[in-house]
Amino acid sequence: MKKQNNIVALRHFFGDALACLTKGSAKYHLWMGVLTFLMIFGAFAYWIQLKEGLVVTGMNDYISWGLYISNFTFLVGIAAAAVLLVMPAYILSDVDFPKAVLIGEGVAVAALVMCLAFVTVDVGGPHRLWHLIPGLGYFNWPDSMLAWDVIVLNGYLLLNLCIPFYILFSRYKGVEPQKKLYQPFIFISVFWAVSIHLVTAFLYAGLSARPFWNSALLGPRFLASAFAAGPALIIVILSVIRSQTRYQIRDAILHKLALITTIAAQINLIMLGSELFKEFYFPTEHSQSAIYLFFGLHGHNSLVPWIWTAVILNVIATAVLTLHPFRRNFKVLVSTCVVLFVAVWIEKGMGLIVPGFIPSPLGEIVEYFPTWVEIGVTVGIWALGLFIMTALIRVAIPIELGTLRLSDKKLE
Repeated sequence: MKKQNNIVALRHFFGDALACLTKGSAKYHLWMGVLTFLMIFGAFAYWIQLKEGLVVTGMNDYISWGLYISNFTFLVGIAAAAVLLVMPAYILSDVDFPKAVLIGEGVAVAALVMCLAFVTVDVGGPHRLWHLIPGLGYFNWPDSMLAWDVIVLNGYLLLNLCIPFYILFSRYKGVEPQKKLYQPFIFISVFWAVSIHLVTAFLYAGLSARPFWNSALLGPRFLASAFAAGPALIIVILSVIRSQTRYQIRDAILHKLALITTIAAQINLIMLGSELFKEFYFPTEHSQSAIYLFFGLHGHNSLVPWIWTAVILNVIATAVLTLHPFRRNFKVLVSTCVVLFVAVWIEKGMGLIVPGFIPSPLGEIVEYFPTWVEIGVTVGIWALGLFIMTALIRVAIPIELGTLRLSDKKLE
């Protein structure tokens, strides 16, 4: 009888969630409409790529990872940053964070879906993904770091889907979630979150033919930048939720997240300075990629404006966050978090992936410029992620507020 009631409740849960997603203000429908249009545009660009092949992108035999893998690398960090809300809320029992933790989980799910989407478009099409399936494809586990990356990303996505779903479904039924059923998975997700970004960093650092990535600091730098950009994004999202809904986000949550963001941004700058000292104090032939990135090489300098923009924005954002009065001002805080987010996106995207291929192991310099097809697919995937995140938050908020509940009449 209990199992039957759960099946009925589950059916009503999805029905009520769908009804919740189709109702809202004009702003909400306009936002979702714009995202839908961008997804359609991205699908059109991807259709061209599927028809013509990867030749329509800016990638080539020399630079095989471009805008897609740059965004993948950045979004892995955004997904990992959800642990900064999960750990205080569920493990340290911080009274401020439970209100925001499900929002962070929604951000993580959206980021992971985008990660998998970027990998799918980068390999040429979904029909090639069977190569990554154990037992069917060439899944070279445990030797291949790419195999580990596939495992940790999919595992973390599963954890971030199951834990919030159980909590929300329990509250939808008017039942308090049992900690013994979900807390063990919370502990696993904390360690898993760190692993997804470290494994991605090791994937690059393990390529000995690419000295630009061959650094012991790459893993810690990945974590530092992730724990700066991730909370910065969550601060912006929580600020929007607080201004547009009745869901109460306490000031203390934003202050604590701002402090985490500040410390991570400071550590990220220190590590960046250490890398620059290593590359430029006594340059070797292995410093060519860094020279190309920051100053140009033999007349080739397409990435120089990108990286210096990222460095300047990083320094400005970190300096503003470090000053206590500015960090306590919410308008300044939100604007600074947007600047920091953009800075880290450039630094971990175009400023990390592309220069690793320039010059080639034979010393050839071939520059990379993303085509409109790549940009269109990228915009479409970002729109997909924002659509998923908005939908998850849209359903979670009324359940958390207690306005979306399973009535006894529905079980009759």
